[in-house]
Amino acid sequence: MPIKNRRVWAVATIAALTAGVALASPAYAAPNNNSVKKLTKAVTLEGVMRHLEALQGVADEFGDRAAGRPGYGASVDYVVEQLEGAGYDPVVQPFEFDYFEENSELTRTVGSTTTTYVNESDFVRNQFDTGSPEGTATGSLVVVDYPSPDNTSGCTVADFGTFPADSVALVQRGGCGFAVKAVNAQAAGAEAVIIMNNNGDESLVGMIGAAPGLTIPAVFVQNSVGVDLASTPGATVTVTVDYEADVRTAYNVLAETSNGDDSNTVMAGAHLDSVQNGAGINDNGSGSAALLETAIQMKKVKPNNTVRFAWWGAEESGLLGSEHYVANLTDDEIADIALYLNFDMIGSPNYFMGVYDGDNSSGTAPAGFIPEGSAQIEDVFEGFYESRGEPYQDTEFSGRSDYGPFIAVGIPAGGLFTGAEGDKTAAEAELYGGVAGADYDPCYHAPCDNLTGEGNDAALYALLAEDYDLVGNINTYALDVNADALATAVVTFAFDTSTVNGVSSPGKSHGKAKSLAPMQELFTK
Repeated sequence: MPIKNRRVWAVATIAALTAGVALASPAYAAPNNNSVKKLTKAVTLEGVMRHLEALQGVADEFGDRAAGRPGYGASVDYVVEQLEGAGYDPVVQPFEFDYFEENSELTRTVGSTTTTYVNESDFVRNQFDTGSPEGTATGSLVVVDYPSPDNTSGCTVADFGTFPADSVALVQRGGCGFAVKAVNAQAAGAEAVIIMNNNGDESLVGMIGAAPGLTIPAVFVQNSVGVDLASTPGATVTVTVDYEADVRTAYNVLAETSNGDDSNTVMAGAHLDSVQNGAGINDNGSGSAALLETAIQMKKVKPNNTVRFAWWGAEESGLLGSEHYVANLTDDEIADIALYLNFDMIGSPNYFMGVYDGDNSSGTAPAGFIPEGSAQIEDVFEGFYESRGEPYQDTEFSGRSDYGPFIAVGIPAGGLFTGAEGDKTAAEAELYGGVAGADYDPCYHAPCDNLTGEGNDAALYALLAEDYDLVGNINTYALDVNADALATAVVTFAFDTSTVNGVSSPGKSHGKAKSLAPMQELFTK
C-alpha cells in the first residue's frame, strides 16, 4: 500500500513519553500567527504530542482520566495551567452529574483455563433497578431447563429440581419476568444466577428490575455467552456484582481570545475525559491536545471574531459537559455563537480522514437535523485536505459527539473524526493505507488507548506500523495533518464567518464574554 510523505516525529523512549505532567511546561505563543500559513506552521506535531505525554502521565498516576475521578481533575489542572501560561484567563465551569462506576465481573474456569467475560460487552448487571444486590459468589455451574422449547427456563422453582449446594444457576430468558427467574434461583439454593438471552439475540438487556427479597448477585449475558457457558456444566463460575452510583462534579474548561466581536463568536471544542480504566489518548486526548496547542499558538492573534475554546467534561457519560454549557446559555448568548467546531478522535491508528457531513450529501441525517451553514464549515475542511493532496470522506453527522447540543439549538457545526469501532473497508485501505477489516481504532474505549502500546494487539499493530508511524495508539501522520486542519478552520473563521452566517465582523475588542461564568476554584486534587 502507498506510504505518504510525512513529517516523522522521533520518539526517544517510551519512558520519556510517560514521565508525567511535568514534562510539558507551558508553551508561549509566537506573535502574529494570524493566517493559515503562520498558524499551521506554529502548531506542530511535537507541540501536540507534548500535551499527549502529559495526559498519559496523568493516567499513569491516577489510572484513567474519567469524569468524576482524580485523573480528570488533574487533566483539567493541566489544561488550565497551559492556558494561563500562554496568557489566557481560563474559566472552569463545574456541573454535577450521575456518576456510575462498574466493577462487576464474570469468569469461568475449566481445568487450568479461565475465561474472563467483558463487563458491558458480554454481560451486564441489573442496570435499571437496585434489585441486583452487590456481592461475589463462586460455584459450580448448573444449567437449568436449557434448551427450553417454550423459553420458560427458571419460571418455576420446580425447574431447578434438587439444586446442588454451592452452585450458580444459568437460566434462559423468556416465559416470565427476569426477576421471577432470579428469585426462583435463590429459593432453590443458588449462590448466584446468570440469565442468558435467547434465540441468537446478542443484545444486553440487563432488566431484572425490582426483585423483592433477592440477595444473590444476578447478571444478564448475551446469547452466545450463555450458549458458551451452557456447554460446560460443572465449570467453576464466579459472579461479582459491584458498582457505585452517586452524584459527582465534573468540569468544563473555557478560554477565549482577548479581541474579537462577542456577537459573532466562533467556538471550537473537544472532550477532555476518558472512559474509566483507560488513558483516553486517541479518545479524546488527540482532539484535546491539538485544540490546546492551537489555542496557545493563537494567543497573540487579534481576530475579528471572538474565538472561544472549550474542553468538555463527562462526554463519555453522555455529552453532559457540552449539554450543561448550552443549556445554561440565554437565547441572546446562543444567537451570539456563529458556529461550533468539534474535534473528537483525530489520530486513530487505522484512520480515515472524516469530515462531518454538513451538507448531508450522504443522506444519513433526517431532514432539518443539520443547521444551515454547516455545509460551508464542511467546505473549509474539504478545501484544506484538497490543498494538501489528502483524501477525505464524509462522516456521519449524527449528534454522537459534543456538537450535538449545539446543532440542537440551531448553531451551525462541523468537525473531524478519524474513526472508532467500525471496520476499515478495502477501498479506504487503498486510499489511506492501513489494514482492511480491522477497526479504525482497535483500542477504542479500551485500556490500550495509550501512548505506550501496552495491551494492544501486537500482531495487528505491527501490520499498521508497516504503513504508519505509530506512538502507542496514535497515528502521528493523521494527528499531524488534522492538527493543521483544526488550526486552519479556527483561524479562518476567526477572521471571517460570512460564508456560514453572512456576517462580516468589523473586529471590535471586548472584555470577558458574559456567557463565561466567573472563574471557579478547582476541586481536583
